Amino acid sequence: MISSQPTTPSDAGLEAVILDYNGVIGRQPGPAQWTRLAELAGWRPHETHAFQQAFWHRRELYDQGVTETQAFWNGLLRSGRTAPVGSTLLAALGHADTNMWTATDPAVLDLLHTAHATGLRLVLLSNAPKPLANTLDDAEWCATLFSQTVYSARIGVNKPHKRAYEAALKAAGMPDPSKTLFVDDRLDNVEAAEQLGLQALHYTGDPASLARRLPRPPTVTHTAAALTTSA
Repeated sequence: MISSQPTTPSDAGLEAVILDYNGVIGRQPGPAQWTRLAELAGWRPHETHAFQQAFWHRRELYDQGVTETQAFWNGLLRSGRTAPVGSTLLAALGHADTNMWTATDPAVLDLLHTAHATGLRLVLLSNAPKPLANTLDDAEWCATLFSQTVYSARIGVNKPHKRAYEAALKAAGMPDPSKTLFVDDRLDNVEAAEQLGLQALHYTGDPASLARRLPRPPTVTHTAAALTTSA
């Protein structure tokens, strides 16, 4: 007999799940998006790879909230371009950059909605600058799924620094780290979480690997089992 009562996080062995955004929930931007951003910054199309290298070289301090938006972009501009505060170019660069990171994976969101329905607490922990953090918080999926969000630019430190995980655990209500799952696409972030006693999943793009670690209501479990049996 299948119980009609939903499972609880304790039934699944988890008290909370802390998830990275980009590379887990968010999809990586494509070549055309990178080329458009590079061209806005004054780089030629064949220089897109070099632009990406310069972008990531400067991004850590921007994600950390140390570098302000204008300073981040002005350090990347070529071809005599400038982007003072309030300029059309600065706004266009910020808009293009933020849009690059807002496409989400519907399969992952479906899994999170299912886990959320069990009462499991979900917390977002992302290395992200303030403009992207604000945009993500305004997204319907984020407001629905996540009790709290933690962004590097708001706490002044990036993963894999210990303080980032501590902030996420605090946001989750201080669950037992051994009953908290951390999910990230970067191995160094995963290893840092494991060193603090968290369960961890190095996510490589396979939603099934995440599904195996998340609780599901009995009806969902029963349906999935029935589909497997009939296949």
